[in-house]
Amino acid sequence: MADIPVYMVVNLIIQDAAEYRKYEKGIFPLLKRHGGEFVTFDDNARTLEGSAPRQGRMIIFKFPSEDHATRWYADPDYQALSEHRRAGTSLQFLTMVHGAPPRA
Repeated sequence: MADIPVYMVVNLIIQDAAEYRKYEKGIFPLLKRHGGEFVTFDDNARTLEGSAPRQGRMIIFKFPSEDHATRWYADPDYQALSEHRRAGTSLQFLTMVHGAPPRA
């Protein structure tokens, strides 16, 4: 069976833009190293239904498999870089979402 892509869905509130920019500048090479790609971000996401509308920035990354995403997150270089994200934002969630399996 082929690997199923996974998406990392992130919601954070930027509190220190200068500190967060350090994270933004370093994230792309680390995504590439692990086969990941930046899909999009939105500072004005609209909640159409539900009782918990999201504030702040929504971000989506895509990886070819759960293994790729797990290795990216566990990478010591990513963990060191993520200290800038932790220092500059209030993280609401960083969630792995599995893509749909291929249809036969």
